Amino acid sequence: MARIAYPDTTAPELAQLVDRIKRERGGKLLNLYRMLLHSPPLAQGWLGLFTAVRQQCTLPDRARELAIMRIAVLNGADYEFQAHVPFALAAGFDQAQLDALKAGETPAGLAESDRAVLAYTDAMTRHVRVPDGVFAAVRAVFSERELVELTATIGGYNLVSRFLEALQVDHE
Repeated sequence: MARIAYPDTTAPELAQLVDRIKRERGGKLLNLYRMLLHSPPLAQGWLGLFTAVRQQCTLPDRARELAIMRIAVLNGADYEFQAHVPFALAAGFDQAQLDALKAGETPAGLAESDRAVLAYTDAMTRHVRVPDGVFAAVRAVFSERELVELTATIGGYNLVSRFLEALQVDHE
């Protein structure tokens, strides 16, 4: 159960923002966004950032979803993990690979680029500073734009998991 109550999302002053969230998130108002509506400016900024990350970047979906799933596991954020299972499957992962990730294992059948994403995600999430060798591995497979997008994705989804877990946002 969430640590604080969800706000009244039918409040007239939230109507435009609620409509925008539903438009940009497949017609749904997820509990994550319901909780964010306690602070409309924060909810707007969050929506803008994660719409860019999920829908406007050139980073391959596979790299993005692998990073997100690993972050969810490392941070114990089951809400985040479950929310991204459909996206990870659509990005080319199979259920056995997702099960391995959830168990904290390295899934079978990963490409070198996938392994580089995992190492980069691990370094950023666990230690903040990234060793030169880990950076060199992602640098070898991603453009500079994609590196910026991957780095922002990892930083951003660490924010997501920390927000979800600190406030104990309920699963849908």
